[in-house]
Amino acid sequence: MRRTGRWHTAGRLAAALVACCLAAAGAAWLVIGPLPPLDSRQEPPAPSTLVFDREGRLLYEAVDPNAGAHRPVPLEEIPLALRQAIVATEDASFYTNPGIDARGILRALIINIGSGEIRSGGSTITQQLARNLILDEEERTTRSWRRKIREAILAWRLTRALSKDEILALYLNETDFGNMAIGVEAAARVYFDKPVRQLNLAECALLAGLPQSPALYNPLTHPEAARERQRVVLDLMVEEGYIDRARAEMAHREPLALGGGAFSIEAPHATMLALEQASGLLEEGALRRGGLRIYTTVDLPLQEAAEGHVRRHLEALNEPGPDGVSHRVQNAALVALEPESGAIRAMVGSPDYFQARIDGAVNGALALRQPGSAIKPLTYAAAFERGHAPASVFYDVPTSFVTHEQEPYTPLNYDRLFRGPVSLRTALASSYNVVAVQLLDRIGVPALAEMAQRLGITTLRAADRYGLALTLGGSEVRLLELTAAYGAFATGGLRVTPHLVERIETAEGEVLYEAPAPGRERVLDERVAHLVTDVLADPQARAPAFGGQSPLHTSYGAAVKTGTTTEWRDNWTIGYTRDMVVGVW
Repeated sequence: MRRTGRWHTAGRLAAALVACCLAAAGAAWLVIGPLPPLDSRQEPPAPSTLVFDREGRLLYEAVDPNAGAHRPVPLEEIPLALRQAIVATEDASFYTNPGIDARGILRALIINIGSGEIRSGGSTITQQLARNLILDEEERTTRSWRRKIREAILAWRLTRALSKDEILALYLNETDFGNMAIGVEAAARVYFDKPVRQLNLAECALLAGLPQSPALYNPLTHPEAARERQRVVLDLMVEEGYIDRARAEMAHREPLALGGGAFSIEAPHATMLALEQASGLLEEGALRRGGLRIYTTVDLPLQEAAEGHVRRHLEALNEPGPDGVSHRVQNAALVALEPESGAIRAMVGSPDYFQARIDGAVNGALALRQPGSAIKPLTYAAAFERGHAPASVFYDVPTSFVTHEQEPYTPLNYDRLFRGPVSLRTALASSYNVVAVQLLDRIGVPALAEMAQRLGITTLRAADRYGLALTLGGSEVRLLELTAAYGAFATGGLRVTPHLVERIETAEGEVLYEAPAPGRERVLDERVAHLVTDVLADPQARAPAFGGQSPLHTSYGAAVKTGTTTEWRDNWTIGYTRDMVVGVW
């Protein structure tokens, strides 16, 4: 009888345990829900997204990336360096984990609990694949614990169904690398204009850095960020033992020839930038779903005229002179915008978007370059605010200054001549270096850095890093931002914020985004803006340096300033009227 009682007790415990398990499974099923089958990955092609100019003229038809720039290749055609770079960057334990990484999940859990929201995913390559290929569009863009659990279960099931090499091949062929390129073969052709099998280590490392944020690390619009990300990938490859430090350093120093395979597109740099900006203006995944109408601020006839001018001037500069020597100028960029609205009417990022030899697909209007004397008007604006005037006299004589390192700094004028007493009007218009440095020494380097920030330049934030050479272009700026900064002079002191996307609609006409009315933030006293403009438009004041009938003299009295860096590596001209500001690099 006692034994029978024990069996009854054990039976009741077993039944209770089974009931608890069933209840837990039922609760989990209610939370997690039914999972899609592993082969439910194909979605119908998305309708094309169309990009237009300001008058509705078609610039580009962006087809469904899964049906367009998508060329799956077998794993053996993908360089080993690219496979290693992806594993080192996205999932170091890929070949040993069961589809999920417990340590990565724990680390992400700590971050997410601390922030009170889902910030870090801790996703393995297999989890990313499960999310992007199996979950539907709505769920994959949702940041929730439920999605993470479903994603992990699917990743575990994928690991049981496929080999690691099959999973990696799928990942490399189905991942979004930005610029409408799905998979490494499409990405290699979009960014380097060659098949993936021909990529070297430097190019592999750059591509491997893109999946985390294709827009942020886009080498065509953010080359500096892409290079920094490339270095991170190379460092991770060193940590995992795939390459040594010397090879990583060599790869990071290697020049990259960026260019896109030819396709039908107008205003390519502006159009690609508009697509990138549209992606940030809409909810996640909206651009991928397609069917959008993106109206830009570009004026196509003006854009075509700007492209023609750039090509013709480069051809003229490269015509051999009497001595048979060419200037060897291969690249250029141009921005034209309306100061009143900030609308970008033309943007030329290079003379040929599809020319990899000059990194043609890289948008030169966004690249960081030293501005030379083109930054000087900002120095003079800051000085005019502090009581100096165009008639103030300074002495253009040999002058030495002491740097932060207690070293002497003795600036020279471009022609190595000195002119004695000169007015600030003549010094600015004729671009005398010594006076500009003397002026900055009087008002202080932070005054120029603060003025630049006020006018919309984002690259001069740490004033203490710069010395007096800042007024001669010793820092780096973007052509687009410097052109917009000059726009503040054209508007009489109102900040100009450039914009490219005017409106985004669905195919049915529903407006998803419309550019806000231009702000009227005053960042400069109207009198100061007028003084700078008056000096830059004065042909007599610049005659000592440029002559009485220089190319800067126009019939409509434009205000103009040039800039040149050491050994003429960078040459700038920015000119403006009340109606248009044009910057050329």
